[in-house]
Amino acid sequence: MSDQRTDLCDLETGVCEAPGISAEVGSHKAMKSNLEIIYIGDPMCSWCWGISSVVKQLQSYCDEQGLSFSVVVGGLRPGGGDPWNDQFKKFLRHHWEEINQRTGQAFSFSLFERSHFNYDTEPACRAVVTAGLLLNSTSDNNKTLYSLFADIQKKFYVDNADPGEEEFYRPLCDEYGLSFEEFRRVFRDPETKKRTFEEFQRNRSWGVRGYPSFGLLKDGKFELLATGFTDLEKIKARLR
Repeated sequence: MSDQRTDLCDLETGVCEAPGISAEVGSHKAMKSNLEIIYIGDPMCSWCWGISSVVKQLQSYCDEQGLSFSVVVGGLRPGGGDPWNDQFKKFLRHHWEEINQRTGQAFSFSLFERSHFNYDTEPACRAVVTAGLLLNSTSDNNKTLYSLFADIQKKFYVDNADPGEEEFYRPLCDEYGLSFEEFRRVFRDPETKKRTFEEFQRNRSWGVRGYPSFGLLKDGKFELLATGFTDLEKIKARLR
């Protein structure tokens, strides 16, 4: 992104706005159930971190109701490119502080002491896609995959580690029983990057313009349930 944007996230709605992506839309492989609840988020979207407890509740609710639950990565800032200057750092810090006050989610701020950082969300999204390929996620309705997604968020927002560095994922691989060498091989594979951008394109083709978002896929048709900061009861009401 060549122009710096500091209006991507809205405190009132709890939405982080995504840029458009012009490319051919990839096909979506639906799970066996004809009712599929889809969470669309980005591991480096601050509101997605703020709402992570709600996503876990939704995943449990889907288990109880026999509904398929899937994770689609958003692509908030693929490629990054925002100038890492005082203006951008001040914007991010203020925004994180506001989300912390509203949601209670923990944030650390040592990231802003770095002289350089590229806020590129594609590697973190690609890591989720990589894990989805390596984990037998459908066996537990993607519970493990979302758990890893949330751990990437925590490592970034609380530990302020850089998801753009491959070593970021080594301890996560150890925790989830994945071979780091195999993870790195798949993570680097051009086909994995293609799959990641297909997920970016897919959620935009559904009309999703910000994260977090929640949708229902029924018989191949997508319906948006909610966008922005919400709670489980509102999502359940919308489902009903």
